Amino acid sequence: MRLGTQDRDFFPEKIGDKFQFVKEMGFTCFEIDGKCLMERPEEIREAIRQTGLPVSSACGGYRGWIGDFIEERRLNGVEDLKQILRLLAEVGGTGVVVPAAWGMFTYRLPPMKSPRSHEGDVKAILASLEALDPVAEETGTWIYLEPLNRYQDHMINTMADAFDIIQKGGFRRVKITYDFYHMAIEEDNMAASLRKYKDVIGHIHIAENHRYQPGTGAMPWKELMDTIREIGYSGDIVNEGRIRGEDPLAAYQKSVEFMKQYM
Repeated sequence: MRLGTQDRDFFPEKIGDKFQFVKEMGFTCFEIDGKCLMERPEEIREAIRQTGLPVSSACGGYRGWIGDFIEERRLNGVEDLKQILRLLAEVGGTGVVVPAAWGMFTYRLPPMKSPRSHEGDVKAILASLEALDPVAEETGTWIYLEPLNRYQDHMINTMADAFDIIQKGGFRRVKITYDFYHMAIEEDNMAASLRKYKDVIGHIHIAENHRYQPGTGAMPWKELMDTIREIGYSGDIVNEGRIRGEDPLAAYQKSVEFMKQYM
């Protein structure tokens, strides 16, 4: 398993310097922003060559959600995701993290009534994945469908929700991102859900129960990491949590050392 990170405000701006900085912190892969990958692929290729630090995956940076309410945005997102998948194949990445949407609507906050039916939600998501699945197969990459908690999305919240979408579509190149923060809210038993869906977990995001850096909250790290090894997961584990502390760099470095004891 490789321990990865997304970009941070205190990382260097230049791509090459950024990759070297991440490597020196102790991370062994990097989850790139999708927009950065589309706009600066040559710089990313050179940074990989110079540092030996691989790109694990891509997350974000596309123009619309796969479940977007606005059809133009959904289609723009799908086109961007196709490009991201092709570029990931070129730089050695495994796949792209894709939630149905983020912050678009939730039943947990007013107005409580979605502008689209559940059937409409499913239709939009399936249409997007049907367009992306062949590209992922062609490029040897994966779409990592990500359930988000009920306060950030209303369409795909649990592992069961994501699995149901994969089953409905019969997709060959769609797996699930297991995000510790989101699943700490949505799953009754995280270790049990890791075991139940082990065959469709393709990617893992980590953070504490309060979404800050590992080692600062109440997440049962030993149990969960032991379970990950038990189910034979060998993919990447990417730190997506926010960072708090008077010195963000020092706080983040401490979290790297914390996670290394479980890797």
